[in-house]
Amino acid sequence: MAVVDATASAENEKRAAAMSSVVAAVFLTGFKIVVGLMTGSLGILSEAAHSGLDLVAALITFLAVRLSDKPADEQHPYAHGKIENFSALIETLLLLATSGWIIYEAIQRLFFKEAELELSIWAFVVMGLSIVIDFTRSRILYRAARKHNSQALEADALHFSTDIWSSSVVIVGLIAVFISEQVPSLAFLAKADAIAALVVALIVIWVSLQLGKRTVDALIDTSPAGLAAQVKTAIEPIPGVIECHRVRVRPSGPHLFVDVHAVMDGQMTLEEAHRLISQIEDAVRRVAPRADVVVHADPDSVLSRRQ
Repeated sequence: MAVVDATASAENEKRAAAMSSVVAAVFLTGFKIVVGLMTGSLGILSEAAHSGLDLVAALITFLAVRLSDKPADEQHPYAHGKIENFSALIETLLLLATSGWIIYEAIQRLFFKEAELELSIWAFVVMGLSIVIDFTRSRILYRAARKHNSQALEADALHFSTDIWSSSVVIVGLIAVFISEQVPSLAFLAKADAIAALVVALIVIWVSLQLGKRTVDALIDTSPAGLAAQVKTAIEPIPGVIECHRVRVRPSGPHLFVDVHAVMDGQMTLEEAHRLISQIEDAVRRVAPRADVVVHADPDSVLSRRQ
């Protein structure tokens, strides 16, 4: 009963974190669009587009978290954790798409067309508020991601942490444009808004590529670096274990599946072998908490044949 309650509590915490991200994204997207249109700032409009995709990503994450928590069934014996990894891949593609649009518009404004900016206090208010909200929700998401080993929430948190830096870049761009209007000799700073948008796009692309690599690794069952060796090291010192081999680690969303072959005395009784296997499972979970562990017991005659 306690396990069921803990699972339900974890699911509720993950969903609450994901929903807070959705609500924040709705507010920020609308606010940035209004202020961006009022001021004509490409930096703010690029941030509005970024926030719009944040909203889509947040909705995808919310749905992914709900679906990935479904228990294993006959068609999905390894549960539904891959849904989280797939949602993170979709976030990556969305981020790359918006980056392409931002770069195109920035190049147009830098080299092919003029754009008048109407600076106002609202331009700075929206970006400052964006930084505060992004900082708050990224912390909430990171905390939930680490606690529940959720790649979807971690991807969302990384996404919004990047927004803090990109919003800061836009503010710097707006300040530079303001200076260019006040000091004629610094008129070249009028292009700073478009340059700021380019910096935003480059930041987003960099984060997207990092996120994309991790999600692809998870989707193709890449074992976490060094974990198989750690599992082997944890198992072999256990009294009764002669050797450990064929260690396989498979991540799936917030879940981790570990398969190991352990060589033990072939003369052991079934009850003794069962106790040893339980010790092996406990040792693995000390290295990989909450892992689903499968131990294949090999008699020592197998080791002799291998040698």
